[in-house]
Amino acid sequence: MNRRRFMQAASAVAVGAVSSESARATAPSMGELTVALNGGEYAKACIEVYVKPFEVETGIKVTPITDEVSSSKLELMVSTNSVSVDVIPVGPSTDVLAPEKGFLEKIDYSLYRQDELEAMLDFAKTPYSVGSIVYAFCMVYNTEKFPAGKPRPASWSEFWDVDKYPGVRTMNSGVYGDGPWEEALLADGVPADALYPLDIDRAFASLDKIKPHIRKWWTTGSELGQMLHDKVVDLVHSYDGRAVLMIDQGVPLEINRSQSKLTWESWGIPKGAKNLQNAQKFIEFITRADRQAAFAQLMPYGPTNRNAFKLIPEDLGRKFASHPEYLASSIIRNAKWYSEFGSDGMTNTDRLIQRWNEWVLQ
Repeated sequence: MNRRRFMQAASAVAVGAVSSESARATAPSMGELTVALNGGEYAKACIEVYVKPFEVETGIKVTPITDEVSSSKLELMVSTNSVSVDVIPVGPSTDVLAPEKGFLEKIDYSLYRQDELEAMLDFAKTPYSVGSIVYAFCMVYNTEKFPAGKPRPASWSEFWDVDKYPGVRTMNSGVYGDGPWEEALLADGVPADALYPLDIDRAFASLDKIKPHIRKWWTTGSELGQMLHDKVVDLVHSYDGRAVLMIDQGVPLEINRSQSKLTWESWGIPKGAKNLQNAQKFIEFITRADRQAAFAQLMPYGPTNRNAFKLIPEDLGRKFASHPEYLASSIIRNAKWYSEFGSDGMTNTDRLIQRWNEWVLQ
């Protein structure tokens, strides 16, 4: 999304959501809050549809930080009693470790309306964080190579079937631990409801079969996007958002949502946050259906509040991994399993990365 398009969309969404400057000036001061919003266009969207309307409704002064807070930075802040931010984006692994590490404050769900709570996706609503966005790893194919009316792969076992579905393939690298492990097991016949705990040996045995047919193991979204844009790959293990962006730009692609692997990001409060009550109010506000719907119209990520889909156009809603119609056939990435430690002191993620680095060079 370029800057001009972003500002046009932001202006449209802001109408009715953000009061005039005069209304802002007359709101009584109710304290302050510092929030981390990641960076770039994502942070700009957060400021437009979360920060500004929240200040108007509550009178609380919000200082936005357009940067990430890594788990190591969070741990350092908490352990040294130097917490400088009240609300942060939280990944699933940080949430899982929260009870053991003491990283995060518990969420005060007494502030939430019952209908909003019931609409939140269960996996993205935990004692220590509330879901902000959902995205997916999914199968994408080039429609010039696999046109309508002709056979198209519909499962990961068919992605693996290079004889029936010939074409140039690319998949996500496992160098950061988020490789195609579940996809490899599904391709090998493991039922979706029996994936965890992942059988690492079986996953790599399955990857052995597809490895000679992978043109490139991509590591970044930009690298993936370039391959999609240039039409140099026919069958792709892709971020859904990157594929949606390319489709919107006219690239002949289609997403197969069956057996998509869902992951998500949430909002949390660092342990020892100086403005705890205001932080609780902020997270409740920004996870409401209308706020998530507004955000979804600026950034290509699915809402975690299912009621948001009632407030966005159907054609837009179908671009998101959390659309109600896709959930039944999707797989939820088990963050708890990935974060579990073994007797060797390594997490399952560490173990996968180590195994990948050895395997990919063979």
